[in-house]
Amino acid sequence: MGWEALGQWGEDVARVEPLAGGVANDVWSVRVNGRLAVGRLGARSDGDLAWETELLVYLDREGLTVPVPIPTTDGRLFADGLVVMTYLDGGPPETQADWRRVAGTLRELHRLTRGWPQRPGWRSSTDLLHAETGTRIDLGAMPAEGVARCRAAWARLSGRQTCVVHGDPNNPGNVRMTANQVALIDWDESHVDVPDLDLVLPDNAAGLDDGAHDIAAQASAAWEAAICWGDDYAVKRLAEVRAV
Repeated sequence: MGWEALGQWGEDVARVEPLAGGVANDVWSVRVNGRLAVGRLGARSDGDLAWETELLVYLDREGLTVPVPIPTTDGRLFADGLVVMTYLDGGPPETQADWRRVAGTLRELHRLTRGWPQRPGWRSSTDLLHAETGTRIDLGAMPAEGVARCRAAWARLSGRQTCVVHGDPNNPGNVRMTANQVALIDWDESHVDVPDLDLVLPDNAAGLDDGAHDIAAQASAAWEAAICWGDDYAVKRLAEVRAV
């Protein structure tokens, strides 16, 4: 249906201007009943969108600042691949103190979602010790030697408790900060995994000790190489993963 689906949020709705979004989505600022919001149109399945929107509603209810899905006129949290969410003010983290606040917010996310069910179709990093595919990951497309290095990095996370991870929190564009709050936006990569993957932040703002930081950094580089495989960035990230 495309952007015509926006009409399911009422008669007083309009697209305003395009925003920077993920590679898989068309993201615009929109107006819904006179208030600014964000619309994201993509090709995710209904099960995938149900998982994400229900997660955001839960996190908002528990006190985290996240984009909250705005229901359609008949109460649905998404329609025909379109999600409309509250607009969040703020700027990116700029100082080490800012990034420490981000780390605190991520740890609260992890605490609130222990035991959360996996996003439909996704695999965690440790699932990929045995699985070949999951969402955008296809280990069969990568060189076998690179896959072996990635799996060795993920194996160091085996046995740890899992939770929801944001998936891309060290991108300053995915954080909106004010003096009073830290908001995480763009939950397109969120899934259930080991929390350490979220804690490889600038200047080690999460305060991991040397051993824990090395394990997390290697596992994170391996994950980004696998999920982005096919571009120069993925090749660069794979080069950071050591043979073990």
